[in-house]
Amino acid sequence: MPELCVGERSWQVAEGSNLLDALNEAGVGVPYSCRAGSCHACLVRCLAGVPGDARPDALSEGKRLEGWRLACQCRVESDLQVAVFDPVRDGAPARVVALDWLGAQVLRLRLQPDRPLRYQAGQHLVLWSVQGVARPYSLASVPGEDEWLEFHLDCRHAGAFCSAARGLQVGDLVRLGELRGGALHYDPDWQARPLWLLAAGSGLAPLWGIVREALRQEHQGAIRVVHVASEAGGHYLQRELDELARRYPQVEVQLLTPGALGPMRLASRQTIALACGSASSVERFARGMFLAGLPRNQLFADVFVGHA
Repeated sequence: MPELCVGERSWQVAEGSNLLDALNEAGVGVPYSCRAGSCHACLVRCLAGVPGDARPDALSEGKRLEGWRLACQCRVESDLQVAVFDPVRDGAPARVVALDWLGAQVLRLRLQPDRPLRYQAGQHLVLWSVQGVARPYSLASVPGEDEWLEFHLDCRHAGAFCSAARGLQVGDLVRLGELRGGALHYDPDWQARPLWLLAAGSGLAPLWGIVREALRQEHQGAIRVVHVASEAGGHYLQRELDELARRYPQVEVQLLTPGALGPMRLASRQTIALACGSASSVERFARGMFLAGLPRNQLFADVFVGHA
């Protein structure tokens, strides 16, 4: 049986064991959210030995050369020595500079990192609480425009990170983990093309950053922002979106409940669509856009995955 080693501890595990399970079952706390290689909360560093990896493309080549792996996607096939991600050693510190509730459900968290972070609108960042809870969130801020990193935390349901975030105060420390790119971004080559930005719930967060990035780059085509919320009070950025539409004539905002999302009609097959939200919401958006005639390679989508 292969031997798994963490620090001064070592124990045998069955060959082919999932690395995340083997670590957590032995009491080595490795956080996770999705178990699908998406959230990047379960980073570990392989110091000796090579695990079987089902998602070698999930990390950059540079990260992999440093030995980093996603534990949920790895199997223990031979002796393996690993170090778990330590947010104090491996993460970057950031201070809370603002906290406010956008309605009753969404907590807007703004962080100021000790060192500038190079990122693009729409990317994801793993946040670590001081209690050691890790959770990935989409960036809602715009690099070069916002002085802080902004996140919209959906606190409708109980969750370890949301519970920790409720107790945060201005000046508190949060650690930043893995920064990664999702499917959502703004491409300057789209400048003259119509944009549809389709969001459900706090899936609006990355699209809020992307629409402002598009306007910062002087996007010329029409922009339609569609936000679907379970109830009228769930349109947590209504004031900000209305102000954006007032300032920029090419921006149209639609605030809907799920039952009000009717047939979609495209003015141009050159339209680019970005969708974000739960799996069912993204599927509904995609189906509507494809029925309206949108070519499949012109839809980019990020699915918010709940805690496994």
